[in-house]
Amino acid sequence: MIIGIDPGCTGAIVVMTESRNYVAHLNMPTIKVGTKSRVNGAAVAAFLRETIGEFTAHAYLEAVGAMPGQGVSSMFTFGHAAGVVEGILQGACIPYTLVTPQSWKKRAGLIGVDKDAARSRAIQLYPDLRILDLKGKGQAVADAILIARFGAKGEAA
Repeated sequence: MIIGIDPGCTGAIVVMTESRNYVAHLNMPTIKVGTKSRVNGAAVAAFLRETIGEFTAHAYLEAVGAMPGQGVSSMFTFGHAAGVVEGILQGACIPYTLVTPQSWKKRAGLIGVDKDAARSRAIQLYPDLRILDLKGKGQAVADAILIARFGAKGEAA
């Protein structure tokens, strides 16, 4: 199994076979801690356990970094979310590779295009996957799909 992860509280996780057949997805579950939203690590771990079962898996996690113009608080929240997911992978003994956005976007032919181009590409590849019709949640799933496809063997994403 191949796992693609778009980290962050508004991200998503996609599981597919090595031959790029879609298996399942999870929009990143969150919980409130005080006034902040945090990734619900227990829900992520349960999804991975239930979806992968006894199969061998490798995860591809988008490498996160600071973005120009992003506030300190939002950057901390984003980094925290990515750290929770990385910790879950380590705790579950799922090997993973950090992938830069530039790498997976280049493989998918998305360099120099607008953000919604990833969703359009994912819709071309998986036209029956209705979550992709939604702009926000569909965007996160599309990114996770293309990250997973980056890790799958074979032709370009």
